[in-house]
Amino acid sequence: MKNIRKVSIFLLVAILLVTGISTESFAEVSDTKLNEVVEDTAKFMHKEVSHPQVGSIGGEWAIIGLARSGYKVPDEYYQKYYATVEEYVKSLDGNLHDKKYTEYSRLIVALTAIGKDPRDVAGYNLLTALGDYDKTIWQGMNGPIWALIALDSGDYPMPENPKAETQATREMYINRILESQLSDGGWSLFGGTASADKDEKSDPDITGMALQALAKYQDMPNVKKATEEALQCMSEQQTENGGFLSWGAENSESLVQIIVALTELGIPLNDERFVKNGNTLLDNLLTYYREGEGFLHTKDGTGSNQMASEQGFYGIVAAKRARDGKNSLYRMGDAIGIGQAPIKTNTKGLENKHKDINIMPIVKPETTFEDITGVNAHRYQTAIESLASRMIINGKTENRFEPDSNMTRAEFATIVVRALGIDPKGEEVFKDVKNSDWFFNYVATANRYGIVSGVSQDEFRPNTTITKQEAATMIARAAKLAGMEFEVNVGTTRDILSQFEDYVTVDSWAMASLAFCYSEDILDDSHMSIEPKKIITRGEIAQMIFNMLGKAKLL
Repeated sequence: MKNIRKVSIFLLVAILLVTGISTESFAEVSDTKLNEVVEDTAKFMHKEVSHPQVGSIGGEWAIIGLARSGYKVPDEYYQKYYATVEEYVKSLDGNLHDKKYTEYSRLIVALTAIGKDPRDVAGYNLLTALGDYDKTIWQGMNGPIWALIALDSGDYPMPENPKAETQATREMYINRILESQLSDGGWSLFGGTASADKDEKSDPDITGMALQALAKYQDMPNVKKATEEALQCMSEQQTENGGFLSWGAENSESLVQIIVALTELGIPLNDERFVKNGNTLLDNLLTYYREGEGFLHTKDGTGSNQMASEQGFYGIVAAKRARDGKNSLYRMGDAIGIGQAPIKTNTKGLENKHKDINIMPIVKPETTFEDITGVNAHRYQTAIESLASRMIINGKTENRFEPDSNMTRAEFATIVVRALGIDPKGEEVFKDVKNSDWFFNYVATANRYGIVSGVSQDEFRPNTTITKQEAATMIARAAKLAGMEFEVNVGTTRDILSQFEDYVTVDSWAMASLAFCYSEDILDDSHMSIEPKKIITRGEIAQMIFNMLGKAKLL
């Protein structure tokens, strides 16, 4: 009997080898586990991006992930986002960017995901720009790739652009992608162009996105051939633990692009070409997952984890949709519908706000800084850009924000007054704040409205730094002016703060304000400690003010 079993096992292994079926064993991520991760990350994303803006972080990718996840999000969330989009588009007269046409594509995909028509946003047709072939391909591969994904997300007809030198067609974008394919089978950002390096190698991020764009055109022989070559290239690039490297480092975002590509192509994530040492793409992606915290960019936590979380989120959503037999991420015939907002959102603020509080409009759209974007992407990027576009906050220089630097009391008073849209003017109150100081009117105004006070009756100390508990106290006062209810009793304060290991170090005068800021999600309560006397950074203050303005319906 034992000999028969040995022969049977030998024959089974031989059959597997002859038929080409992999003998590697792996424990596939269970449906239960995948569902739990999607649910947890959706909850995190909904909280982290509580006031989505127009942008690649804290904006469209979070919206797409949530809208396609099945997670229950109130319609009001999407309606507020759409109102923000309308305001943004109107402020630019429909011209989102002169050169980066992916700005149009990203918005088109997000709007399609929530059932909104991108052909009529505040009276502007966002699709029209994609009819300009020359301008769309200016960015390199990102341009034609995302133009196709955007157009196909809602099966939109190719728009006619009367201003275009070259009217685009879908076939032209497909051919542009195909002619840029590298000799190894994949794609890179500038592959096939004069900007490419001599020994250009394919990049998994761009290759994954190119495959996503080509997924709907597999009936074309040349597309099918290019797809198979790219899949083989990516299979060979995949690391032994099932991951991918981009720019010299293994990261979660590269994995996501290949996962989405396979799901768009209808290829199972346990396809033998993408199982290495028993590790699938999904197995590897979940090693970057942190319960209640989203996804890491790299295992050591470097890079933008907010960007990684948003991409990791829509990656697992794509995987779940494939498991559930639903339309893929970008095939949006089953998009949710949010209807019309019953009221015009974010136009008047809260009912009980002070009569002198005004909404600050976007006056400098697309404002950003080199030290919070790209490879320097910062977790507070969305908040900083949103405030800077309204001229509430400035950079240290034209190109640098310095999010991790400290802020003075005078700078803080200035930002809060601007955030509330109060006309800055006042009289001399403090002997160390002179009429000739640039911040004189702001400090005087903040003092007059009860937002800030001096360290003594006649001294303000404008150039000293500000602690976390001081910032929370001042923002809580600003929130009350903005109409937010500020009724935190002793028992509630104790219950809220006692969850933190260092709550006893909070000064008594700051306890109620800190409790209020945590209860209203102005401060993030996911950390174990408060660190009330730590000097707060410019980025942290930007996030607090951004959160407060969102809650007060002043964004």
